[in-house]
Amino acid sequence: MPVAIVVLQGLGLMACLGLGLMLLLLEWQLGRAPRLGPNPNPGPLQASFLRLVIPVYNEEANISACLDAVLASQDPGLAWELVVADDGSSDATAGLVQGRFQADQGGGGPARRLLDVGPRPEGERWCGKNWPASQAAALEWPAGDPRAQWLLFIDADVRLEPAALQAVLQEVAGGAAAGPPVDLLTLAPRLECGCLAEWLVQPIVASLLGLGFPLKRSNDPADATAFAAGPFMLFRRSAYEAIGGHRAVAGEVVEDLALAGAIKASGHRLLYQLGVDLVRLRMYLDLASLWEGWTKNWYLGVDRNPFKAIGSALVVLGGFSLPWLLLPLALLDRSLGLIGLAAIGLQLGIRLWSRWRFGTPLRYWWLAWLGGLLIGAIVPASIWKTTTGQGWTWRGRSLA
Repeated sequence: MPVAIVVLQGLGLMACLGLGLMLLLLEWQLGRAPRLGPNPNPGPLQASFLRLVIPVYNEEANISACLDAVLASQDPGLAWELVVADDGSSDATAGLVQGRFQADQGGGGPARRLLDVGPRPEGERWCGKNWPASQAAALEWPAGDPRAQWLLFIDADVRLEPAALQAVLQEVAGGAAAGPPVDLLTLAPRLECGCLAEWLVQPIVASLLGLGFPLKRSNDPADATAFAAGPFMLFRRSAYEAIGGHRAVAGEVVEDLALAGAIKASGHRLLYQLGVDLVRLRMYLDLASLWEGWTKNWYLGVDRNPFKAIGSALVVLGGFSLPWLLLPLALLDRSLGLIGLAAIGLQLGIRLWSRWRFGTPLRYWWLAWLGGLLIGAIVPASIWKTTTGQGWTWRGRSLA
């Protein structure tokens, strides 16, 4: 038997083993993980005030729907305000927010404020949403105990379910019904896909993130693992200020992981839960934004470790692209086709599991091979951009 056939057989069997193990671990780590959902019997809160902040920069495609969802929230059970922190948008974002707030005058609900955060300080490195988030957090707070005041950051591409605010506040400040004190509650949202590029990449990435940042380890105070989902982070104000808030991570591109690490390192409690019944997220509208987003983050997400980065690309290529390549090679050796079919069956099994547990449609599952190739291209591009600074941008702004 030719050596090439033996090598391909070995790689195919490794793909089957890896995909099978992935399926088992996904069920073990995510399928049985706690899911925060609506609270049918809300009680009194040990909290006095909530500030909900939406940092925005050129979000005209998202902000109206985001505001619609926030303002449709059920009464969270305490006084609250909504702050949209505009980071110098050059599109219609600010006008849309202002128009919506003016139209809602006298309509009840939270106090509303559109904050123009102004230019970033010269000589200081501020990345992404750290500047608008820090400026919104620094606004004057009502009198009261900072430990009873809460600060929630969501992204403009987030859609809250009506029960979300009430549910999360009951979880962290629900009196006797709540568990140990929480200083940062972060929710893994339900990832939604629209364009083809998202369907190719996001289901694979969601599985990798679920395995790479286990909930149990993140929630263990004795474990250094710390994960926060940037689109939804609810801080106790006193803890946020104790770690220095977004100002302390001003130069961090992946600020959510930095904030989560600071919370745990300072002895505060991090709680990471599945929030798929409360929070929906569609991250990218097209291939260009997906490419910019993941090439911005991937290398940082593996701690700038080239071995981890290349290893992650090889794992994805081997698990999701190679099995489809083996099918036509069955003309050379029948076993290659059988191994490829087995691996493809496991790919389908992972997507069926995702539909069962999280309602993710099976759409385009058979293009997993193309998703693997796209991720295989994203990884080296991310290494190059992050290392050299060339083309390393977010929404057109340089991160170098």
